[in-house]
Amino acid sequence: MKLPKTYNTYFLAIIATVGGMLFGFDISSMSAIIGTAQYTDYFNDPHGIIQGAIGSALAAGSVVGAVFAGPLSDKISRRDSIFVACLFWLVGTAIQVACNGYGMLIAGRIINGICVGITSSQVPVYLAEIAKKEKRGSIIVIQQLAIEWGILIMYFVGYGCSFIAGTASFRTAWGIQFVPAVGLMIGIPFLPRTPRWLAKVGRTKAAIETLAKIQAHGDINDPLVVAEWEEITTILAAEREGQKGWRRFIKNGMWRRTFAGMSVQAWQQLSGANVMTYYVVYVFQMAGLSGNINLISSGVQYALFIIFTAVTFFFIDRTGRRPLLIYGAIGMGVCMFIVGGVLGNYGTYVPEGVGGNLNVVVSVTGNAAHTVIAFSYLLVIVYALTLAPIAWVYAAEVWSLETRATGMALASIANWLFNFAIGLFIPPAFHNISWKTFIIFGVLCFGAAIQAYLTYPETAGKSLEEIELMFSKDGPRPWNTKPGDSLLDQKIEDVKGMQREGKGSIGDITHTNFGKEYSE
Repeated sequence: MKLPKTYNTYFLAIIATVGGMLFGFDISSMSAIIGTAQYTDYFNDPHGIIQGAIGSALAAGSVVGAVFAGPLSDKISRRDSIFVACLFWLVGTAIQVACNGYGMLIAGRIINGICVGITSSQVPVYLAEIAKKEKRGSIIVIQQLAIEWGILIMYFVGYGCSFIAGTASFRTAWGIQFVPAVGLMIGIPFLPRTPRWLAKVGRTKAAIETLAKIQAHGDINDPLVVAEWEEITTILAAEREGQKGWRRFIKNGMWRRTFAGMSVQAWQQLSGANVMTYYVVYVFQMAGLSGNINLISSGVQYALFIIFTAVTFFFIDRTGRRPLLIYGAIGMGVCMFIVGGVLGNYGTYVPEGVGGNLNVVVSVTGNAAHTVIAFSYLLVIVYALTLAPIAWVYAAEVWSLETRATGMALASIANWLFNFAIGLFIPPAFHNISWKTFIIFGVLCFGAAIQAYLTYPETAGKSLEEIELMFSKDGPRPWNTKPGDSLLDQKIEDVKGMQREGKGSIGDITHTNFGKEYSE
C-alpha cells in the first residue's frame, strides 16, 4: 500500500527534525541526572575521566554513525537513512535503561550515538534539498530548535524523575527516550524522498513531480520548477564527468568546500558551548547554586536556548551566514573571558570539591557569582542566535549534489570528534585547571571568527547549485560576498520569457539533459 505524502516544507521539517530531538533528549538525559544522589550513589560518584567518558560516549558513537551515514543515505535515500537510525536508538536506549554499571551505560550511549551521527548529518541534508533558497536557513534552523526542545523537555523530565527514589529515578528518565524515536518512525513513511536524491539515482519523473509538489503545488511547468530542474540536471551531469571517489572532496577546488563544511562544525564545538549544554550544573555549582535551585536555574538556560534560536528563524535568511558566524564567535569569546576572569580573580580553591563534587574545585560568592551566572546565560543566548543553528545550516549548504550526503557526514564527523574530545576534556579540565578552561575556549572563539571572515563565502539566498560558484577558484573573495543576488532568479525570468514564446516547458529541459521526454 502506497502511503499518502505531505509536501508542506515546514511540516516536512517538523517531522524530520524529531531526529534532532533525539540528540537533545540524550544530552539532557545526562545533564539533569549527573547531579542527583541516585546517580552518584549507584555509579560510585563518577568524576574526572570516567564522567568524561560517560558524557562523551554519545559523541564517540556519533562519529561511527556519521562514517557510514553518507553511503547509506546515497544508497537508500536521505529519508530512509533516518528511519534506519531510529533502530539503533531503540537498542541503545534499552541498554541504558537496563544498565548495571557505567560500562553498560557507556555502551548504550555509544549505540544511541550511532543514531545521532546519522540523523545529525542527514536531516540537514534532507531539509536543504527540499527547501526554497530564500527559506533554506529558516527551515534548517528547525533542526536546531528540535534539538533544544529535546534538551528542555528531557531536562525537566529528568528533574521530575529526580524525586523518584532509587535507580528508578534515572531508568525512568532514560526510558522516556523511546517515545520520540517511535513517533519519528511512524511519521517518516509519510515524507517524500528529496527531488535531488531522486534525480541522482535516475528517477526523473518522480524527481520532477516531487519538486513541483514542494515548490509549485504540483505545477511541473512553473518557471521556478523548470529553472531549478535545469540547474539540478546541468550541475549533476557536470559532476558525473568529474572526479570519482574521495578525490571529489579535494580536487578541482573541492577542498575549499570540504574545509568549510568540516571546520564550521568543528568550531561549533571548539567554541566551548558544551560547557553550558552538558555541564552547566557544574558551572552553577561554582557560582554557589545547589540542589533544586541549581537544577531549575540550569533549566532556565535551556529555555533561553529555545527562545533565542526561535528568534533566529525570522532573520537568518536576511542577515546571512557570515555576520552571524563572525560576530557570534566574538560574542561568545568575550563571555568566556569574563566568566574565566571572574572565577580566576575572585574564586576560592576547594580541593575536596564544592559539595563533595570533585569536578568542581573553585567557588565564587556574591557579585562575582551573579556575574558568572549572568554571563553564562548571555553566552547561551549568543550561541543560540549564531553558531548553534548557523553551523548546521552552513555545513549542509556548501556541498554539491554528488558529495552532499557524504560531505555532510564528514562535517558531522568533525563535529562529533571535537564533541567527544571536549566532552572528555571538560570534567578533568574543571578539576585540574578550573577557571583557565574558560580562557582556552575564549581564545578558540576568536580563532573561529578570524577563519569565518577569511574563508567562508556567503550562501544565503543562493540555490544549492550556484553555491558551487562561491567556492570555485574564480569565485569572489569571501569578504566580498553578500546574501541574495541569486542567478536562479534570472533563470526564472528567462524561462518566463521562453514560455511566452511557447517554449520552456519541463519537457524541453528533460529532453535536453536526459535524452528522453518527461512522460517516459
